[in-house]
Amino acid sequence: MRSDAIKKGIERAPHRSLLKALGIDDVELERPFIGVINSYSEIIPGHAHLDRVVEAVKAGIMEAGGVPFECETMAICDGIAMNHSGMGFSLPSRELIADSVESLAEAYKFDGLVVIPNCDKIVPGMIMGLARVNIPAILVSGGPMMPGEVDGKRADLNTIFEAVGAVVSGKKDMEYLRELEYLVCPGCGSCAGMFTANSMNCLSEAVGIALPGNGTIPAVEAERIRLAKSAGREIIRLVREGITPDMILTRSAFLNGIALDMALGCSTNTVLHLTAIANELGMGLDFDEINSIADKTPYLCHLSPVGPYYVVDLNKAGGVMAVLKELNKKGLINRDTLTVSGKKLGELMDSAVVEDYNVIRPVDNPVRSTGGLSILRGNLAPDGAVVKKSGVAESLYRFVGKAKVFDGEEEASRAIFDRKIEKGDVVVIRYEGPKGGPGMKEMLTPTSTLVGMGLDLDVALITDGRFSGATRGLAIGHISPEAWEGGPIAYVQDGDPIEIDLNKREVNLLVDREELSRRTYTLPETHKKKGYLGRYQRLVSSASYGAVMEVNRR
Repeated sequence: MRSDAIKKGIERAPHRSLLKALGIDDVELERPFIGVINSYSEIIPGHAHLDRVVEAVKAGIMEAGGVPFECETMAICDGIAMNHSGMGFSLPSRELIADSVESLAEAYKFDGLVVIPNCDKIVPGMIMGLARVNIPAILVSGGPMMPGEVDGKRADLNTIFEAVGAVVSGKKDMEYLRELEYLVCPGCGSCAGMFTANSMNCLSEAVGIALPGNGTIPAVEAERIRLAKSAGREIIRLVREGITPDMILTRSAFLNGIALDMALGCSTNTVLHLTAIANELGMGLDFDEINSIADKTPYLCHLSPVGPYYVVDLNKAGGVMAVLKELNKKGLINRDTLTVSGKKLGELMDSAVVEDYNVIRPVDNPVRSTGGLSILRGNLAPDGAVVKKSGVAESLYRFVGKAKVFDGEEEASRAIFDRKIEKGDVVVIRYEGPKGGPGMKEMLTPTSTLVGMGLDLDVALITDGRFSGATRGLAIGHISPEAWEGGPIAYVQDGDPIEIDLNKREVNLLVDREELSRRTYTLPETHKKKGYLGRYQRLVSSASYGAVMEVNRR
């Protein structure tokens, strides 16, 4: 066993003494050592219950004949970190989490790993770590939050973000907002809609690194605990059979994940995270291939923030495997990819049943005929940009407006709150890319405030930063190259005409080259950082490469 490196031989007597200080006996020294890497946190609703999940995982490991050792990583809640300097640490924390998984696995020579994330950057960060160390591993998350209820209608975190805009515009009062604070997030779990956390947890099933149900079983249901026990048992089988992440996370598995992404209308952040995970495996994800999958994959599940259904509804309707089964009717899924269950994906799909065709639409009667995400290019984004097409009204597929330029999210948010944004504007938020932020902030506050003010059908927003999975409207992120690197977005001025055409997959600045050649740009001094963000700023790659650290870029 791999763990023999810390427990076998005469020279390991000191190591054994330290293990025995923990209560380990000679019988356990003969068993597989399993690292259970937990991201429990008392300040994140999505993680506050993970202590129960980890205990179930450990019970499953012991039942199957292994010895579990719980370790922890950091975790950041994007919702709480939103719209202040803390958001700059969210995406960079993904790299720290991957490094932590690698460090723990190598320092203790675990035979296998069970990682327990739930929210936004923690899921991809842990998968990146698993891909890097490449020992038998399985992911089990904490599950989605139940939706809240407001005035007899279901609601989620996005409801209150948009309500802020309604208060700013005078449509609602502060008392209404205070009421929402108690209602929209009723308990533990990752936010109830198909935001980034639930997107990544669902995709983990499609790529095979998690068991069926991982993405959709609610946090509060007993089935989540049973899933965790199963994950604990399965890791021992994976260790004994020598099944490693590189055997599961193949190119075909990633293509399956992208197809599911299109069917669910997932967060734009999935492009960033899938690219980063693929990088750990020495693979690239081609943006043209992503668009090709989008062209032939129907959007089947009209989930929040753009539709009336929530992840709990998707779970009741049959879950991820039922969606994949529906896509398979058109040959859009590779059935032969291996999963941590020990079964091929096709076997898991075959046993799934679509229980509600309102939630999981038939493949021949989709919400829309093409996928939920789209990669754009054009003279403003020669290296690519991302839009959640499923969240955009078809009337906005072509939009021409005048730029209102802001060198940072805070500046843009103040202008929106001061009601300085008008119909026909294209809000340009720059110097918020991976290097420019640094940290590539999410822009949920600006986008949701515009929606709450009733401007979502009249205003576009583009940024070299990124968006929350809760974002809807004509919001284009990941503009690459970013402004900090001298990308075209750095040269945009107030009043410049900008054309967005989702049918052509283009975003263009309608200013002639001669005029652009006369323009210059200046890096904002306030965006130059020290400490971890300073290191990140120096080392991080473009969003088009997944915003990975250059030292880890393949």
